[in-house]
Amino acid sequence: MILFSARIPCLWPGQQTPHQFFRQGRGYYYLLYLPRNYPSAKKNWPLLIFLHGAGERGSNPEKVKTHGPPRLIEEGKSFPFLVLSPQCPAGQQWDVNILQALLEEILRKYQVDTFRIYLTGLSMGGIGCWALAKSRPEMFAAIVPVCGGGDPAKVCVLKDTPVWVFHGAKDRVVPLSRSRQMVRALEKCGGNVRFTVYPHTSHDS
Repeated sequence: MILFSARIPCLWPGQQTPHQFFRQGRGYYYLLYLPRNYPSAKKNWPLLIFLHGAGERGSNPEKVKTHGPPRLIEEGKSFPFLVLSPQCPAGQQWDVNILQALLEEILRKYQVDTFRIYLTGLSMGGIGCWALAKSRPEMFAAIVPVCGGGDPAKVCVLKDTPVWVFHGAKDRVVPLSRSRQMVRALEKCGGNVRFTVYPHTSHDS
């Protein structure tokens, strides 16, 4: 039997606060942002999940604020949706099973619109984005992998999911071909996919 535990501190609408979620000693710290009028507005909210890259791994979720939505929130940006930003432990890759369990915990505890769950990630997080979406294709309203990649042989499970892929043409960390393979495979099975390539950008797409 697998036991999960989560600690949910006081809610601070309009801010992102640190939390933790573990399974038998394995799990993630994470940041959670709540909209300013949550929970006073009696409704369910969209949820955005952001998966960081390899450089932000560790046990201090403050590092997750380096890029993406967590950085924008830290700089004062407000959003009309929840933002879940887990932190992958040092030396590890994203674990789809733990991510799924964390997501279920968030859905159980918070006012989330299950028809508007969105997923994005960059670099290692872009790879994790593809992997998590393929494991639960019915869960996500849309996904946005940035400079990531995956197994194109299994990507057609996402043919009904809107996908927008971003990548820098000069990326030498995760080659452009990794995203191109996924996009072409989705196109072949009639997927709803868009592909934006920055011609003069390296890994910082």
